[in-house]
Amino acid sequence: MATSFSFDVSGADSFDQLVLENSFHKPVLVDFWAEWCAPCKALMPVLEKITTDYQGELLLAKVNCDLEQEIVARFGIRSLPTVVLFKDGKPVDGFQGAQPESAIRELLAKYVTEPAPQADDPWLQAQALFEAAEFGAAETLLQQLLSTDNSNAEALILYARCLAERNALTEAEQVLNAVPGDEHKQALAAAKAQITFLKQAADLPETADLKARLAQNPADDEAVYQFSIQQLARQQYEPALAALLQLFVRNRSFSEGVAHKTLLQVFDLLGADHPLVVQYRRKLYQALY
Repeated sequence: MATSFSFDVSGADSFDQLVLENSFHKPVLVDFWAEWCAPCKALMPVLEKITTDYQGELLLAKVNCDLEQEIVARFGIRSLPTVVLFKDGKPVDGFQGAQPESAIRELLAKYVTEPAPQADDPWLQAQALFEAAEFGAAETLLQQLLSTDNSNAEALILYARCLAERNALTEAEQVLNAVPGDEHKQALAAAKAQITFLKQAADLPETADLKARLAQNPADDEAVYQFSIQQLARQQYEPALAALLQLFVRNRSFSEGVAHKTLLQVFDLLGADHPLVVQYRRKLYQALY
């Protein structure tokens, strides 16, 4: 799952922008993995947890080696999992094979200062669980928090997102409608965007059907848009953003400018500081002007 601090890399240009450029601002850990690799699947949650603990001072980029052969060849990746730490535009350290959390933290300590341990705060715990994709545990903790204070806007929004992750969309919408005040507009917009994409995807043709249409006609605007919504519902943000931007450039008036509107919804969902938002907001600006 893509989060504020972790994201998938798709293509060499994406690698240069999301990894190399970002590494001039903060270290970027790159996880080279594959779907068939069992140690990769064991290691990835550990890396995501560590990245979340750094609270934005460390980024995690995930490269699917089955799909990104050009990047694999460029960096001479020969075994999986391989993890490489980039800083100031170049690789500075790394390791091969699954490693214990303690060893990974020891390696990282040479390049980035780990934040002090957080207090035993249920709200912070719930946030960390959500970032680690442990939605059930986060939902349980949020229920306990809201049982003592059902006016906590931040907790309500995160609770709604947990509900959306298990497809309880009607209940999630009801929770969001109960959020008081307008102090958390961005977080509320993000949660509503997530639910919108999930609801839209449920009414669209199957992914296989859309792929078949696009294979016959890559310029099928309706199929491009519908497939991008399916991708957004599955949190495949980068390919969806790329497709939506291409659709906007080719036919910005399609369905009353829906590509532009959807791009803005994704920006709301991911947040202004997300690397993909920084990248695609710049590209959208260039397309507009």
